[in-house]
Amino acid sequence: MTTQFTDLNLHPQLVQAVSDLGYETPTPIQADIIPLMLDGQDVIGQAQTGTGKTAAFALPMLNNITLGSGKVQGLVLAPTRELAMQVAKAVHEYGKLLNVRVLSIYGGQPYGRQISRLRKGVDIVVGTPGRMLDLIKRGSLDLSHVKVVVLDEADEMLSMGFVDDIETILDETPEDRQTTLFSATMPTPIRRLANKYLNDPQSVTIKREHMTVSTTKQQYYLVRQSDKIAALTRLFEYEDITRALVFARTRVSTGELANELSGRGFSAEVLNGDLSQDARERVLGRFRRDQVKVLVATDVAARGLDIDDISHVFNFDLPQDSEVYVHRIGRTGRAGKTGIAVSFITPKEQWQLRKIEKYTRHSIEKATLPSVEDIQAQRENKLVEDMMVWLRRDRCHREKEIVTRLVAEGNDPIEIAAAALKLARSEEKQRPIPQIRDVRMNDSRDRSYKNKNGRNDRHGGHRGQRSSGGYGNKRNNSYNKNGSDNRGSRYNNNANGGQRSYNKSSHEEGMVRLQLNVGKEHGIRPNDIVGSIAYHADIPGRVIGAIRIESQQTMVDVPEKFVGQVLDQSDSYQIHKKSVHIERA
Repeated sequence: MTTQFTDLNLHPQLVQAVSDLGYETPTPIQADIIPLMLDGQDVIGQAQTGTGKTAAFALPMLNNITLGSGKVQGLVLAPTRELAMQVAKAVHEYGKLLNVRVLSIYGGQPYGRQISRLRKGVDIVVGTPGRMLDLIKRGSLDLSHVKVVVLDEADEMLSMGFVDDIETILDETPEDRQTTLFSATMPTPIRRLANKYLNDPQSVTIKREHMTVSTTKQQYYLVRQSDKIAALTRLFEYEDITRALVFARTRVSTGELANELSGRGFSAEVLNGDLSQDARERVLGRFRRDQVKVLVATDVAARGLDIDDISHVFNFDLPQDSEVYVHRIGRTGRAGKTGIAVSFITPKEQWQLRKIEKYTRHSIEKATLPSVEDIQAQRENKLVEDMMVWLRRDRCHREKEIVTRLVAEGNDPIEIAAAALKLARSEEKQRPIPQIRDVRMNDSRDRSYKNKNGRNDRHGGHRGQRSSGGYGNKRNNSYNKNGSDNRGSRYNNNANGGQRSYNKSSHEEGMVRLQLNVGKEHGIRPNDIVGSIAYHADIPGRVIGAIRIESQQTMVDVPEKFVGQVLDQSDSYQIHKKSVHIERA
């Protein structure tokens, strides 16, 4: 029997508000979480955006607090301004018949207005941890009467470095509060946070089949890394794309990719962490008004986006995490409409694709890129369609006069039409169809690296993710518990483990010694070095040689043939969210 909102024991005015918004049947996460929260239990919800989790916590929160008391009784922490505004708007809609007073607080807005609203009395505060903490320190935000706390997208707040702020904020709330935590993924720090602040929580997880959007067609193209932009622009010419999200790995690559697309005639803008909040809102506004066709985004910057009618999501860079993939593609195929999710895969990334297919329990179709002939035919069909529109409109009076004059001068009408079409197509010369080379699985630049067991060397992610190549090959797999090289002949250490002297060049033939401006005092470990260099420079982790971690700096040996590749990405490296500079030692 299907559960209805009327079956959930919610306040009648909440049920009415939900009905007014056009909802009758709760989503799976709403049907599971609302009864638990109404019963006062702490809850951990593992779910993606688009599953209806906002209503899952907002409705029971509104039901359980005492509205109109003048005290903040409901608290929602969100990672971004965009998400805070979105949640606050939804809470207001659900509670409008109860006259709920909701305030969203976030950075980039004047303090005065937020403080004034708090003084007048607010029932529920939705905001980002940083601004909340500022207002607490100013004595403007009193959380001593909070009954319900919700941590929304906790894993994203973790990745943005908000965990300490969250703990400080939670310590300001009563111990007997009800706490609900939502997270798309459950890394160890989030589990520790839940164990510390939640009381015997009930766990609700959306099954994987619910997390894969059934209305989204998923496909991939096997291409070389250097041909990805060419593949993307071919699809933009060939496919019927209305609005598109393109996901890239880093902030730097989003800018480069947006510039490439704009230069090839596709209106594209960047959505990344470099944007101020005002600039972010302006970009999103242009996207919603169809003034911009493409947003090139990082995963962090795209969190909290709630924009319908996105026809295509492109994974220009495949995410390391399968759950992130599901989160990305969930932004298309909404409201019963069909969407398309496209991934560009290099041969060495095929293992990641298999991992995603296993996680989603869904086969991703391999597709063939349109050929040069396909693109040319598409351009000609588009030209003919546009001409037919103008012929039907019959609004070419001035142009007819020109044609008549040319005919009178003895020119053939067909030749005149052909010349006119030639002029109309002149701009095509500004966007030549890029060539794409065939992918050969034994191509040394793109093949998957194999270890001695024949398995792929899955050189890995940033933020301390461990490369499956460990600490490299036999040259650098000997470390003591402090991360130092045990081979004393190479370096001289003092009693405190500090370095008295070191060689600026590698002892090993074919290796070049590089220097990083981070060391032991920054919590750096060998696997951090291997993971970050392998990920950003796109080289196999197993080729990285000896690593020496000193107090304030680190030495690492890299094969000479990869040095240029490593140094070219010198502005991209991050370890533990700290920007890292690499140069020759």
